[in-house]
Amino acid sequence: MAYITAEPISLRTHPELNEKWLQQAIADNPSILGLGDLELRAIEKRQPRAGRLDVLLSDPESLTRYEVEIQLGPTDESHIIRTIEYWDIERARYPQYDHVAVIVAEDITSRFLNVINLFNRSIPLIAIQMSALKVGDAFTLHATKILDLVTYGTEEEDDAGQTTDRAYWETRASPDTVKLADLALELVKADDPGVELKYNKYYIGLARNGAPDNYVIFKPRKRHLGAFFRLAQDSAITDEIEQQGIDLMPYDNGRYRLQLYPRDFADNNDLLRKLVKLAKQENTQGPSD
Repeated sequence: MAYITAEPISLRTHPELNEKWLQQAIADNPSILGLGDLELRAIEKRQPRAGRLDVLLSDPESLTRYEVEIQLGPTDESHIIRTIEYWDIERARYPQYDHVAVIVAEDITSRFLNVINLFNRSIPLIAIQMSALKVGDAFTLHATKILDLVTYGTEEEDDAGQTTDRAYWETRASPDTVKLADLALELVKADDPGVELKYNKYYIGLARNGAPDNYVIFKPRKRHLGAFFRLAQDSAITDEIEQQGIDLMPYDNGRYRLQLYPRDFADNNDLLRKLVKLAKQENTQGPSD
């Protein structure tokens, strides 16, 4: 087989392969970024009282949108600020989606990588270094993910070994919202009679014969009950929850997060039971701690 050496080239100084060319290459084939099977939503999207977002991509399976900003050459302050600004505008306008800011540059220097890493602790931010190569008479692109999203721990990890009791939650939240956890348990036990509530410091989970089985967990608050269903994100499920008027928080850490009030147990009993059954089915491999 013939071997051809790839020659690195600078898009910033190339007479033909400019930022527009790179922008169109990403729009035509979003997979080159290495972020999965994404779809193009918009290119050069105008922002209110701001400039234009280079590329907007979406993941139809996870309901996540990626605000992509492109810069030839090395990163600089204005590029980082613009990336975060466009991400913030889009998430404010479309809160029903999860949003991720993406910086694409030819050179992400160590100085700015440290700055981006600081932002990454509070903002979902990905940094990608894009290299252009000439192979024979053709050109190609190679993307390297320099900085990925921060993965946070779960409530179960935080709560390991920190058990409490019902009185603790009645004081922390209220007796009425803890009673909503009892109603939720009745829904769970309709199809899974072997589980009981297990009171932990940061959440109320499920236990089977004393062992955690947290395919659903609960967090009583002063006026509502937070219910967290461990389910893969699915647009049909999301639509059904929203159509029923249940307060739906952003999907996070592999869980659908609902805010439940007394009316929901009367009006949406069938949907809640369906979510419980789906969560149970997806987590049949054994107890989770």
